[in-house]
Amino acid sequence: MSIATAAEAGTDLVEYYFAQGWTDGLPVVPPTQAKVEAFIAALGGEPDHVEGKVAPRWGVLTREVLAINAVMAGCLPEYAPVLRAAMQALMDPLFNLNGVQATTHMAAPLVIVNGPAARAIGMNGGANAFGPGNRANATIGRAVRLMLLNVGGAHPPDLDKCTLGNPAKYSYAICENEAQSPFAPYHVEQGWKPEDSTVFAMAAEAPHSVTDHQCNDPEGILDTICSAMSTIASNNAVLSGHCAVALGLEHARTIAKHGWSRSDIRHYLWMHSGNAFRLISRDHRYGRVYNRNLPKWVKRDPDSRIPIVPSPDNIHLFVVGGDAGRFSAFIPGWGHMNTPVMQPVGESVAPEGPDCASGVCAI
Repeated sequence: MSIATAAEAGTDLVEYYFAQGWTDGLPVVPPTQAKVEAFIAALGGEPDHVEGKVAPRWGVLTREVLAINAVMAGCLPEYAPVLRAAMQALMDPLFNLNGVQATTHMAAPLVIVNGPAARAIGMNGGANAFGPGNRANATIGRAVRLMLLNVGGAHPPDLDKCTLGNPAKYSYAICENEAQSPFAPYHVEQGWKPEDSTVFAMAAEAPHSVTDHQCNDPEGILDTICSAMSTIASNNAVLSGHCAVALGLEHARTIAKHGWSRSDIRHYLWMHSGNAFRLISRDHRYGRVYNRNLPKWVKRDPDSRIPIVPSPDNIHLFVVGGDAGRFSAFIPGWGHMNTPVMQPVGESVAPEGPDCASGVCAI
């Protein structure tokens, strides 16, 4: 019997779902049969169709189960293709959802949507994109978390071993601000067509604010971002992996005005961020434990530069935010244990455009 029909008539459903442990700590929308069926229809019907399994419990994610959790999160049926693509990205073995769910680190799955699908459902990549106020952002991110809890079984402190937690573990879904960005969208840089829609997923910390109201050239703005990237407190400093940068509109426009491309930005950030090995190793005061985690190809001399991530391709750049304020954000990743995944929304199609991530073509 499904969650939608499990309670007896007259039951206080909100309290019932709390008692069953089916919530994220906030009230959920009762998944009536009509709402669940409408969401299943938006997924293509076939309620028993298996979309995948969710770690660490490896619970089976059928379309009916996906629909129930989506309705409880407050999703509308038109969000179905984006939500399914997000879950497919997370269930990809490359993502290592099992590790993300059970880690003591505060990483949460970050979902960023590109293309017409984001516009069609009204996702927010502008002012307050990472904050409250947009139904699509909030409920898609929340639906992901409910499935990680209810299907994946990652309830703290049993299977979710996160030491501190992270507010982004409630909901962490946005879109890129393609309409106002001076650059081509992220998914176009990765080889997709502008008319394609994609979901990018990465295990990440919450955004770290980068404030720069002083610099009016690319180097100055990017040096400020480099300073935020170069903390030795993040997993990236000692475990490499991937990271993301949310470039605010004012910063993006200033940089674009000087003729810089997305590739230029990523290469500059990679080249000028990082730390001397002596800072990472604390001059071996506590032993050589960090030696084992850093890439083999970096030198261990005291003044050798240790990059934050292995290459510019590991810096995922998105233009996000509103018109006012010279702010950007650095988003550290979980380390080399997670590989970001891009998933098409709708029919599975491969990227057909040129692969510009390496900088071989200018965008």
